[in-house]
Amino acid sequence: MKRVAVIDVVGLSSSVIGVHTPFINQFIQRNKLQKIKPILPAVTTAAQTTYLTGELPAVHGIVGNGWYDHIDAEIKFWKQSNKLVCAESIWTTAKKIDPNFTCAQMFWWYNMYNDADFSATPRPNYLADGRKKPDCYTFPNELRDQLTAKFGEFPLFNFWGPNANIKSSQWIANAAMYVEEQHQPTLNLIYLPHLDYCLQKFGPALDTIAKELLEIDELVKRLVVFFESRGVEVVLLSEYGISPVNNPIHINRILRKEGLLDIRVERGLELLDAGASAAFAVADHQIAHIYTKSEEITNRVRKILLDIHGIDKVLDRQEQTNYGIKHNRAGDLVVLADQSSWFTYYFWLDDTKAPDYARMVDIHKKPGYDPVEMFMTSKSRAIFKLLIRKLGIRALLDITPLDANLPKGSHGVIDIDEQYYPILIGNGLKENYYEAIEIKQFLLDKIFN
Repeated sequence: MKRVAVIDVVGLSSSVIGVHTPFINQFIQRNKLQKIKPILPAVTTAAQTTYLTGELPAVHGIVGNGWYDHIDAEIKFWKQSNKLVCAESIWTTAKKIDPNFTCAQMFWWYNMYNDADFSATPRPNYLADGRKKPDCYTFPNELRDQLTAKFGEFPLFNFWGPNANIKSSQWIANAAMYVEEQHQPTLNLIYLPHLDYCLQKFGPALDTIAKELLEIDELVKRLVVFFESRGVEVVLLSEYGISPVNNPIHINRILRKEGLLDIRVERGLELLDAGASAAFAVADHQIAHIYTKSEEITNRVRKILLDIHGIDKVLDRQEQTNYGIKHNRAGDLVVLADQSSWFTYYFWLDDTKAPDYARMVDIHKKPGYDPVEMFMTSKSRAIFKLLIRKLGIRALLDITPLDANLPKGSHGVIDIDEQYYPILIGNGLKENYYEAIEIKQFLLDKIFN
């Protein structure tokens, strides 16, 4: 077996490779770059799962970063159990070929309770007093203690939110190299999220994000030099590219104005009551799943949305089949934005009635993805709130603005310029574009010659 390290450089596309990525340029020159056709939806969990299973969302069931759970009548985002994946992952297939195969899953998603030999994923401690303490979950359990002792606690607040920066990617890289030194896995899957932050905040504006590009380039160099010095072949890839956007679509507000959304008022603030709504949207970057209570409402919603500026397609169940996303977790309608638009989860019409979590970084309570969490209302307010917390006084860290015009980059749809396609960089690549479902077999071929 050949040992392989796969470095997932989130957001990397041809649009950002250039003067600010000198090492990646060199790596391309001695290998090859090929584009990967994005899948629908082109979002983290769906793309990664397609790469690792060789199946589309219609089969593996990961129809987005979140969806509506019909049994619990709840919208759930960023769950971590691998039991949610309904197809065989690469490590299971590889162990059938050779039982000596081992795999490290370093922060790729659905990384709990799988058959990988070594894994690590973000998992904060939610304390009884309301605090959120940075931490991670690993298998085996002692790996967490080893990584924490060597590199400090996982920098959760640098992994997402207004303070997201290179530190989280550096920690993950260090952890991946530690696992290599200690265990020499056959396949090492490494997740570097750094570019995701600046690209969603500023779009692919190279002068604005030059520092971030240089930072990720240097970290990729460090990883490649390390692994290659140990005889491990390195493959770089990405899940999606990020294109410029300038048109947020408040899809739940549209449904609310049509009388289809059910709202609860608690403590003077509004909450979306998904289970009671005739129709509601689960927004996820440039796609939205619409769940309805009847075929009549589905047809009505479809007609409404087709007339909205920035909406490119509204897929019914039959059309979802053609896009490989028809699954019982998917919405009755799947709505696609055009390349310059994206969907917010906002459902309130008056900011004074927005729920308390709207002004916080809270990826599990929000009934949709919220890129505005990467911004803050003011640093002074954040410092003040943190000082209060250190004194032992409960205080909401309500520093997230409610301005959907702030994000300048997004992803999720497939009808995009090819410069924003995800990419694959390595040796032995074919001449034509890769389908996302081909990545699993591509890696298996490398490992087993």
